[in-house]
Amino acid sequence: MNVSNLRPPRHVCLSLSSVSFSFSVCVSLINPACVLQLRKECSLAELMDQESCMVKQIRALDSDMQTLVYENYNKFISATDTIRKMKNDFKKMEDEMDCLATNMAAITAFSACISSTLQDQHAQITKLSGVHSLLRKLQFLFELPGRLTQCVQQGALAQAVSLYSRAHRVLLQYQALPSFSAIHCDCQGIMAELALQLRQRFRDGGSSAQDLAQCVELLLQLDEPAEELCDQFLGHAHTRLEADLPVSAPTDILEFIDRGCNLFVSNLCLVITSYQSLFINRPQQRQELEGGGGGREGGGPSASADISQMAGGKLLSFAERLCERYFALVERRIQEEHGVADNSLLVRALDRFHRRLQAVARLLPSSAVPAWGAEIVERAARERIRQYLSALQSFYLDSLTDVRQALAAPRVAGGGGGGPGGGGGGSGGTGGPGKDSPSLPELLANLSAAILNQIKAVLASVHLFTAKDITFSSKPYFKGEFCSVGVREGLVVSFIKFVCQSSRQFCDTVGERGGATPPALLLLLSRLCLDYETSTITYILTLTDEQFLVQVTHTMRLPDTLRNAMRCTDTLGNAVRCTDTLRNALRRTDTLGNAPRTVRAVMKRVVEDTTSIDVQVGMLYEEGVRKAHSSDSSRRTFSVYSSSRQPARYAPSYTPSAPMDTNLLSNIQKLFSERIDIFSPVEFNKVSVLTGIIKISLKTFLECVRLRTFGRYGLQQIQVDCHYLQLYLWRFVSDENLVHFLLDEIVGSSAHRCLDPAPMEQSVIEVICERG
Repeated sequence: MNVSNLRPPRHVCLSLSSVSFSFSVCVSLINPACVLQLRKECSLAELMDQESCMVKQIRALDSDMQTLVYENYNKFISATDTIRKMKNDFKKMEDEMDCLATNMAAITAFSACISSTLQDQHAQITKLSGVHSLLRKLQFLFELPGRLTQCVQQGALAQAVSLYSRAHRVLLQYQALPSFSAIHCDCQGIMAELALQLRQRFRDGGSSAQDLAQCVELLLQLDEPAEELCDQFLGHAHTRLEADLPVSAPTDILEFIDRGCNLFVSNLCLVITSYQSLFINRPQQRQELEGGGGGREGGGPSASADISQMAGGKLLSFAERLCERYFALVERRIQEEHGVADNSLLVRALDRFHRRLQAVARLLPSSAVPAWGAEIVERAARERIRQYLSALQSFYLDSLTDVRQALAAPRVAGGGGGGPGGGGGGSGGTGGPGKDSPSLPELLANLSAAILNQIKAVLASVHLFTAKDITFSSKPYFKGEFCSVGVREGLVVSFIKFVCQSSRQFCDTVGERGGATPPALLLLLSRLCLDYETSTITYILTLTDEQFLVQVTHTMRLPDTLRNAMRCTDTLGNAVRCTDTLRNALRRTDTLGNAPRTVRAVMKRVVEDTTSIDVQVGMLYEEGVRKAHSSDSSRRTFSVYSSSRQPARYAPSYTPSAPMDTNLLSNIQKLFSERIDIFSPVEFNKVSVLTGIIKISLKTFLECVRLRTFGRYGLQQIQVDCHYLQLYLWRFVSDENLVHFLLDEIVGSSAHRCLDPAPMEQSVIEVICERG
């Protein structure tokens, strides 16, 4: 037999703490037949196990029962005390109920006794009470003219109107009776005089707002036309509020706004509140008085609603006209704020202006006044952004002016070696920076830091418009359009575009006479634009986006035309300086004069200027890549005929009687030689910039040579000058063959333009150059 068959069914609960526990069900589970069958079929070990299991279950049940008793012991005691207390309370309640029943029986008997005693006089007492009430009313009516006169004399006009309002309907109802007719006429005369006093007080310009409100209230109760009273009330208020309008005075903007808010806006809110309480939000008792049957205005709630609608329209028009004038004064005063030093004052003033207008918005929800005020704040913010943009532009131009003056200032002779004799500092302030003046890297760092700090200061000032403690910062405009369109695009991006535009204008002045931009300034601007493109623009825009929570997906880059122009402008500017030197020298030189004794000073000046430019460019740009130099770069010699013009090389092809055309040979040689692009793109590195300058300078030298006619000594002077240039210029370019080729072309062109081509010996040229 399976022991598990003796277990109780699942629906039988054996837990003592369960609500469904039943002792009788548990007893019924003990089946003797099952016990006998278990004894027959199970072994001794199984029976022992079953006994042990039953003992454990019995102990568990005993433990649960003890726990249940312990846990509920206090509840049992409390329940017993409650039942005992309830028995005592019910006994007291029964005694009190018996006493109450006895008292009620006595009261009932006493009431019956009184009713039986007064039954005969009840009707007479009721009649006398009615007569007494009527006599009191008649006494009030007969005494009404005297009371009204006394109230008028004492100035208690409100009490007089209240007394008249209580008796008005009764007098109208019984005015056909002679006695009541006389009282009615006397009261009307007195109230007419009272109405005249009220109108006079209403028209009095010195009356306070409270007096005006009381006058209007009393006049309305005296059946005065509501529309006329509205017009008079608003006209009087208009005069007072016009006197409260702020006058533009030489005070700060915050004081101006405070004066307008504390006087005009506060008094306007008081007028609106008083007007609404008088003409729109009619008191409930007056509506009951006027809306009941026989109301003095001849209508009920519908008439009161018509008056409220009429009065509301007049109030709206009145408030908008006055606020329009006030806003014009405020906007004019805001436009006078041109200084951008302290933006917090303007922001606080606008915040106070906007905050005080919210009271008008709550009083007149349908008015356009709050929207107009918000537009003024938005226009002020946009105008402030334009002012800050103009201030940034002026600061940038002033900074460039300071840099230009620093570059043009006289300099102490400083080291600028590299040229012959260490003459790195050329005349005219073109050499390297002296000891008393800042260097180009220092000027660039100061300029960049000053511009960046100014931008940060401007962003911090503009960020005040979006501060959390500013009420209008929660407006959609200041959360969206102001940050993205106004600050990011209208201020930061516009300033960067202005920097690009002004740099482009500096590029366009290169080569102009009189107004040319200094090459050092162009060099500094080119490096500034490079820094802006690589890092500064991204940093500024990221800073703006983080401060103003702008969500953008595009970034800004410098225009390609500007980057190309800034790469080439500095090269062209320095080249123009060198070419002017060469052109002027050739124009003043006698090409048919004496034999050369030394290198011309202009060639030394070109080398010195090139060395100075190399030093300046090296301060701001990396070295760059150049081809490997040959071991004899500085020992290259130049013949009168270039490699394309040497007739001996081509002599075997022609008969002696037919001399070779050197121009033809030169042109044929150029077809097979590598073309040199003089105005090739320039990269942002020192080697590329110097290469472009030297190419343009030597090309200019070549073109000037082609325009002159040389004698024997003029040709020899060109040989000396070219050899001197070759000794020093090859080290500055990326490929020394460029220098060799152009100098070769210069010597060949001078030989072609020479009347008596007699070249100088190479050894003599070297001696002259070494001596020079």
